[in-house]
Formats: sequence, C-alpha cells, structure tokens
Amino acid sequence: MANIKSAQKRIRVAEKRQARNKHIKSYTKTAIKKVTVSAGANDGKAKELLLQAIAAIDKAASKGVFHKNTAARKKSKLTKMVNKSAV
Repeated sequence: MANIKSAQKRIRVAEKRQARNKHIKSYTKTAIKKVTVSAGANDGKAKELLLQAIAAIDKAASKGVFHKNTAARKKSKLTKMVNKSAV
C-alpha cells in the first residue's frame, strides 16, 4: 500500500474506474453475444437485439471503455451478421 496520500487516492480512483469499466464491458459483451446467438438461430429477435447492442457499444465508447473505431468495427460486424441472417 502506498504511503503518500495522493498515491492512495489514485489507487482508490483506479479501482473505481476498473469496476465501472468491467461492468460496462461485461454488459456490452453479453449484448453482443445475444445478437450473435439470435442471428445464428435465424429467429426474429436479431434486429431488436442489434439495436440494444449498438446502444451498449455506443455507451461504452462514450465512457471511454472502447475506442471509437473499435466501437464502429463492432457495430459494423454485428450489422453485417444480422443482415446476412435475415436473407
């Protein structure tokens, strides 16, 4: 444990941010997985799940959990997958 007060605060802040980032990343991964499973099963829910996943990805990008290009890549990949399964 750090002895300096500012270092102790940095540790506390880092732990808080790590917990927040982990929660957002987990939520986003779950949303992406739901879309993937739905698109693979060819059921009708894929489009609405895609919208939820895109919202989760955008939120993660706005919070700084994902880089904006990473978010764009993930959204594009999911959209292609859903569109391909709908055909």
